[in-house]
Amino acid sequence: MESGSYQRGYEYIVRLHMLNELEQGTKTLLHFPHSTSDATEIPVSFNKLLLYWESRLQLAQSSFRVQEPILNLHRVILALANQEQDVSVDKDIGQSWLRSAKVARKAGHIQTAYSSLLNASAFNLPEFCVEKAKWFWHKGDYDQAQNLLEKGIAEHFSDTTNIRKDKSEEARAERLAYAKAILLFARYSESTANMESNAIFRQYKEVTEVYNDWEDGHFYLAKYYDKVMSTLTDPEKPDKQGQFLPHVVKNFGNSLMYGSQYVYQSMPRMLALWFDYGAALAEAEKKLEKKGSTATHSILVSKRTVLGHLNKIMNSMRERLPPYQFLTAFPQLISRICHIHDEVFGQLMQIIAQLTVAFPQQAMWQMMAVSKSSYAVRARRCSQILHQAKYMKPELNKFIQDATKLTDRLLDLCNRHVEQGVPTMSITQDFRALKRLLDDKSFSPILLPLQSAMTVTLPSSSVQHSTHDPFPGQQIYICGFEDTVEVLSSLQKPKKVTIRGSDGSLYTMMCKPKDDLRKDCRLMEFNSIINKFLRKDPDSRKRQLHMRTYSVVPLNEECGLLEWVPNTNGLRNILLKIYKEKGTYMSGRELKNCMVPVGAPLEKKMDMYKEKLLPRHPPVFSEWFLKTFPDPTSWYTARLNYARTSAVISMVGYILGLGDRHGENVLFDSTTGDAVHVDFNCLFNKGETFDCPEVVPFRLTHNMVDAMGPMGYEGIFRRACEVTLKVMKDQMDPLMSVLKPFIYDPLVEWSKPIKGRSNPAAESGEITNEKAMTHVQNIEARLKGILKNKSKARGLPLSIEGHVNYLIQEATDEKLLCQMYIGWAAYL
Repeated sequence: MESGSYQRGYEYIVRLHMLNELEQGTKTLLHFPHSTSDATEIPVSFNKLLLYWESRLQLAQSSFRVQEPILNLHRVILALANQEQDVSVDKDIGQSWLRSAKVARKAGHIQTAYSSLLNASAFNLPEFCVEKAKWFWHKGDYDQAQNLLEKGIAEHFSDTTNIRKDKSEEARAERLAYAKAILLFARYSESTANMESNAIFRQYKEVTEVYNDWEDGHFYLAKYYDKVMSTLTDPEKPDKQGQFLPHVVKNFGNSLMYGSQYVYQSMPRMLALWFDYGAALAEAEKKLEKKGSTATHSILVSKRTVLGHLNKIMNSMRERLPPYQFLTAFPQLISRICHIHDEVFGQLMQIIAQLTVAFPQQAMWQMMAVSKSSYAVRARRCSQILHQAKYMKPELNKFIQDATKLTDRLLDLCNRHVEQGVPTMSITQDFRALKRLLDDKSFSPILLPLQSAMTVTLPSSSVQHSTHDPFPGQQIYICGFEDTVEVLSSLQKPKKVTIRGSDGSLYTMMCKPKDDLRKDCRLMEFNSIINKFLRKDPDSRKRQLHMRTYSVVPLNEECGLLEWVPNTNGLRNILLKIYKEKGTYMSGRELKNCMVPVGAPLEKKMDMYKEKLLPRHPPVFSEWFLKTFPDPTSWYTARLNYARTSAVISMVGYILGLGDRHGENVLFDSTTGDAVHVDFNCLFNKGETFDCPEVVPFRLTHNMVDAMGPMGYEGIFRRACEVTLKVMKDQMDPLMSVLKPFIYDPLVEWSKPIKGRSNPAAESGEITNEKAMTHVQNIEARLKGILKNKSKARGLPLSIEGHVNYLIQEATDEKLLCQMYIGWAAYL
């Protein structure tokens, strides 16, 4: 199907959707005669019909243009039924008006939302006050919103004891409406800070008491406990933290028991608090052994009690939570495999072993990188966990052995020395052990580590939450390797292998030696989570904003497999080919002569850039689009895809401080026009510390602007940047929850140990990342719109539009581009 046709056809799909509901509605509510063809069909009941409508509405796009006509149709059918058949539909019509108000409010149509609210007010529904309060809040009328909620709660939910006792379905719905109203009131009170914290605690707790099996109640209570704990606890007096910590961990866990909506916030935070508290206690115990004073001894006793309590909570969570929720945080669990507190490690071992039993295929690929670690402590801990998994499920023994053998063979393939100028190798001649292993009839089926097979799919609703299958697709296993191994010409000589899958297809992977792929692996997971948020947001979904991701599998600290992205060309290769055809190509020697020393004055750099480099490199990237996509529709779609995918990766790259975006790390897909970025090693503004510091926020050179069409970066690119930045700002909490464990990851070496000094990781297996706190603060500041210049903030936060405008100006400023290192090629 031609890309873009789904979007164009969607309007007609919505009309078909409405026709179907019109037919169903008139048969059920107005008793229209059933046609002869569906004489066997049994008419559904009124309640079933409403549930059917609701489930269909959930599947439709969440934009105002799609939802409003459907909701309007529902109201017309219900009103007709009310006149003709005397069915009690007032409540349902009211609910539908409230739904319209919500959709309009989210789309920013304030006036339309208000008229829907006026219509809904006639039905006197208890949920009305919640929607009206949200409308006031959206307008910035905070006091009005809170007053209205308070009055609404007093009016509709005065008799709370009866609501709690009544076990009927109606009372359950009413309890949920009451819980939603108090939760909203508590959240508004928290953000306006016009109530003291104990009163807010009481409200949050009431939500969980009124409606215990609702994840939102537990989640926001945990978040508030967490916020108060972070504000009140003094790092010098950590005993205060112990009062709050069990409540935070327990409520995050409870929220996960009732749904997975907040799994990317609750799970990483819950684990991080537990790990950090255990590590802090172990450190304190070490210090006490050296000094030994009674005052600190009593504090330690209370700390041990708190940790004992936390371990119990985590043990109960391990038994009660569905294992796929822990799998979403698997890299974080693995990263603390060398935890210094024995009791914490004991629990951690049980959790990871349980996951290895539940999802052996996915867990094994992620475990291998640690089991083959060059640090003895990490490898030893990993084998303890695998031993525990085998004890829980003895059948895993053969599978773990085979997976280990396969990893050894793949490491051999990665690291095998290749003589200069050898273009290919052969599996049958050069890697016989690998061939023998896979030809063995008793070899266990091992999953092909594609990204789709490794990513957890979350349940769409909390109903089938505990029985949900996180890997619903068909699993593809490794059947063998094609004989030819292509050796690529770059410095480290990576090898390109083709794997035969159990589905009969061929999959290409790259075996990369001498490169730590763990950062790339974690960043791909982070990018997948951003893609999830981009799909949820109506504005970005309408534009199909996304980032191209691919599978990254580290095999140890310096080798790994990468999923080969087919049909892609590097920006540098594309442009140099065109310049050669035009006869303006500059050789390496000529470029070397154009290098200006780092300390040279700006005028000299500017002169070289504008007078020598730019005239020989005119903007020609748009010609590649014309050649590669000859028919107008595909050319237009490709250009649109190019501008949008470039915008998304530019914004995400800026937030993460991603550097080193030279012409070989930016690829373009010759079938779709998408921008695909590779090599994510230069993170957290590391580029600013190079000998020739990077001064632009992302790559937006004259060639890239040229390919965006006559408007350049105005329009499509700018708008996509704004939408992406807004989504990231709105989702700041979950994104930071996922990023923090990654930045603090004690297994990743952010800076190489200084020669001659002893490496602390050799004995403990863990490395402390000193700059982690600064990285976290910088990322948070950028998300809030605060510009930082050499660590001091510049004034107040910018709006989304202002922030994007500033970044585009910086990225295209010739005064900055001329200062970039010649290899980054600002002239391309």
